[in-house]
Amino acid sequence: MRGSIPTPGPDTVKYGGNTVCVSLQSNTGSHVILDSGTGIRLLGDELLKDKRPIYLLLSHNHWDHIQGFPFFVPAYMPKRDITIVPGITEELAPDAILQQMQGSYFPVQFKDLPADIKLHVQKQDTWLYQDINIERKAMNHPGGGSAYRFSVDGITIVYAIDNELYPPNAPVTSFDEWVSFVNEADYLIHDGQFIPSDYPLKMGWGHSQIKDALALAEHGKVKNLVIISHDPARTDSDLDKIDENIRDSNYPFNTIIAFEGLEIT
Repeated sequence: MRGSIPTPGPDTVKYGGNTVCVSLQSNTGSHVILDSGTGIRLLGDELLKDKRPIYLLLSHNHWDHIQGFPFFVPAYMPKRDITIVPGITEELAPDAILQQMQGSYFPVQFKDLPADIKLHVQKQDTWLYQDINIERKAMNHPGGGSAYRFSVDGITIVYAIDNELYPPNAPVTSFDEWVSFVNEADYLIHDGQFIPSDYPLKMGWGHSQIKDALALAEHGKVKNLVIISHDPARTDSDLDKIDENIRDSNYPFNTIIAFEGLEIT
């Protein structure tokens, strides 16, 4: 659940050190994977005997969101059906996740992968994947990227990672537009990489302060806020203190500090 870089070590055992990968599944078994950080390696092991098509949605192409794909075992399975939907970035680079597997960057070339891998640039901002309604919104992040809103089984989930709610320059998506996008979501999974002491050095880096994510959840009347993309320097103890402070503030919604292996039914 880390942002920027994997952080193994004794200070990140509780919340985890892998970069982000989130798995969503509907009651009918429709399955969507969000991002391909190093956490996707473990998910790939779980999917070895699962023959369903794999539908991978990327927020953007920064390393911490694609670096796990070369270790995703299903990509090495002959004829395994994998569709990759890239985020809308600037410039548009839909094949970046595969291009990292070429030349001297990686020992296995992407053209040699035996799986049936398809890149699908989604041109509409709303679409249906099986029984899951998907809506897309442009993130405030260097190089661009996409946030997603999912509606299925009477539940709404918003995934907005690596999103700076108050960037120093004019935002691509304003705070009020984000409030509308997350409105009454059951779960808002949002970037909370920074705290006030991180500023002003990291302003414009494309991540939100936790207090701004909390404000968005309150204005958007969401039911649950999941704070994700923890700063690599943030220890388990630091995150415990943040969690405690949030609980003491009595927000009108539930807050979860995301940890590796978190399951929500």
